[in-house]
Amino acid sequence: MGAVVAYVVSGTIAAGAVTPVNTRTHIAGSPIVIGGGAQSIVVTPNGKTVYVPNGVLNTVTPIRTVDNTALPPIPVGSEPFDMVVTPNGRIVFVGNTSSNSVTPIRVSTNSPLPAIPVGNSPNRVVITPDGRTVYTVNDSDNSVTPIRVSTKTAGLAIPVGGFPNSAAITPDGKTLYVGNLNDATVTPIHVRTNTPGPAIPVGNQPSAIVVTPNGKMAYVSNTNDDTVTPIRTASNTALSAIPVGHQPFDMAVTPNGRTLYVLNSGGNTVTPIRVATNTAGPPIPVPPQAFTLAVTPNGKVLYVTAGPNLLIPIRTSTNLPGTPIVVGMSPSAIAFATVG
Repeated sequence: MGAVVAYVVSGTIAAGAVTPVNTRTHIAGSPIVIGGGAQSIVVTPNGKTVYVPNGVLNTVTPIRTVDNTALPPIPVGSEPFDMVVTPNGRIVFVGNTSSNSVTPIRVSTNSPLPAIPVGNSPNRVVITPDGRTVYTVNDSDNSVTPIRVSTKTAGLAIPVGGFPNSAAITPDGKTLYVGNLNDATVTPIHVRTNTPGPAIPVGNQPSAIVVTPNGKMAYVSNTNDDTVTPIRTASNTALSAIPVGHQPFDMAVTPNGRTLYVLNSGGNTVTPIRVATNTAGPPIPVPPQAFTLAVTPNGKVLYVTAGPNLLIPIRTSTNLPGTPIVVGMSPSAIAFATVG
């Protein structure tokens, strides 16, 4: 079994870097220089390659994890932002927010394929667990575009609510949930037919959606309400909102599905929620400017980006923060790869 490495994306519009962090020792390696404007990251299932979009250069940088070497950038569309990789590891789909397209990248050759036209401003990209369908969430025209992976063709746009900006798919691949920022709703989409169901009311400014590993619950962070709304997926009904810290934004759930962690971007805290009872535990303090969080594959450590250049390890068994790890400036995304 190889080492599990956390790859932390950081940087500004002008320049960016990816810092590898050993999750066992919490020691950061040398930063890997990439282009500017990077705010997301994906890893191939075999852990051999990391892909990071360079938003201002209209490229994607592949990083070879065996020696942490940045390979030649791959040209894509205008302002690439979010990405997904197919479960078989063969194709990376890149959403280009300004050119209203998705660029598929063939992993074996790191070459771009013809762009696929989608809706306006595809700011989120998700993929079904079986790898058959990619969905883009198009915030400027209140729609979701399905893409058939086998043919790399877009289907008819699916109407959703106002300014959709978040999405998550159930583990069984049956339902796609889309958060509508301006409507305080979530739209459930039946994946088999690509039809939207009745909107589910949630709190003000829904910003992130997470589905538990068993698929029974979806959680929505409501930034302007300081709450999280649980949704029972069997009936698509919202349960009582859970009070958390100020301006909840990003969320992550442990692999065993027992704890949901909510990053409160305006309160410098992380709120742990016990999934079995939907009750919030004591807030965990983190430094200012907290932006994103992720749980290691073994579920033992929660990492939170914060401060101008910090990665905070939090042991999930105790919810106690450890010694901050110095990474690049303005860290914004985390992904894990098993290397070696």
